[in-house]
Amino acid sequence: MPQQVQGVIAPGKNEPVRVETITVPDPGPGEAVVRVQACGVCHTDLHYKQGGINDEFPFLLGHEAAGVVESVGDGVTDVAPGDFVILNWRAVCGRCRACLRGRPWYCFDTHNARQRMTLTASGTELSPALGIGAFAEKTLVAAGQCTKVDPAVSPAVAGLLGCGVMAGIGAAVNTGGVGRGDTVAVIGCGGVGDAAVVGAHLAGAAKIIAVDIDDRKLETARSMGATHTVNSRSADPVEAIRELTGGFGADVVIEAVGRPETYRQAFYARDLAGTVVLVGVPTPDMKLELPLLDVFGRGGALKSSWYGDCLPSRDFPMLIDLHQQGRIDLGAFVTETIGIGDVEAAFARMHEGDVLRSVVLL
Repeated sequence: MPQQVQGVIAPGKNEPVRVETITVPDPGPGEAVVRVQACGVCHTDLHYKQGGINDEFPFLLGHEAAGVVESVGDGVTDVAPGDFVILNWRAVCGRCRACLRGRPWYCFDTHNARQRMTLTASGTELSPALGIGAFAEKTLVAAGQCTKVDPAVSPAVAGLLGCGVMAGIGAAVNTGGVGRGDTVAVIGCGGVGDAAVVGAHLAGAAKIIAVDIDDRKLETARSMGATHTVNSRSADPVEAIRELTGGFGADVVIEAVGRPETYRQAFYARDLAGTVVLVGVPTPDMKLELPLLDVFGRGGALKSSWYGDCLPSRDFPMLIDLHQQGRIDLGAFVTETIGIGDVEAAFARMHEGDVLRSVVLL
């Protein structure tokens, strides 16, 4: 039978979020109902609330989550009730041209649950954030959005791989291809940027330069593995990165802000034939202008990183294993744990730069 649970709703553009009773239908073919245990408060959720993604209000927020599969629909074989899973927002199809060429992380036909959860009082259909909607006691997803991992890991830690931490680590390791001895610069040291620092450190980068306008964030980046920091309020980041790399620029520059001005900094702060990785999310109105001769003359690669070019079935278990081995500290990203009614306050703390991640425990 359909279930009624509590969930966090964004009712309209820039309106305060509120906790409402929602109805979660029984899973249909290829779907699963997951009892959510923890969900991180990601900047993307704030974008949804502000209308920066689309205007399909009301939204059921939350997407950076881990929990336990409660029930599955017909045809589901990869997960079963009782499995501890991390939720992802890119369930691959296995049939598109990218999947058939062995590049499922580029899948062009990712999918979510077909059924919609609804507001119990009115029957209004909800738009789940990134196809997940996990600021709720239970949520309905496509079974392919569930990746089984070791249940010994804390849900508050595991869930962060569902978005920001995976995006940052993947931007360095998967998209940027950072290797042993490389020089790396990361522009923007929020959760995704710090995860890129972790990824670069994990890959064996010799020098990792963190750039931000907030000294508190730079200190956190240093604790995550950055070897050098640059406050771009007081120093030209391009000149500073060049000075720290023998005048050449970094082999890989990861832009984790998503703004034209910081992208330009990333472009000119890389070495000849270096790589720029854009993992920060721009808004639809942003435009970028670069001299085409500079694009041609500098060579190298300009890349965008979707979800860290990750394959959840491959990357989530691997990163959980590395965390359990003590090789990466995913717990360092958790600043605080909060209740389901504290999401609006968490958005305010996010604006003030006081937290790396607030995590809702359910």
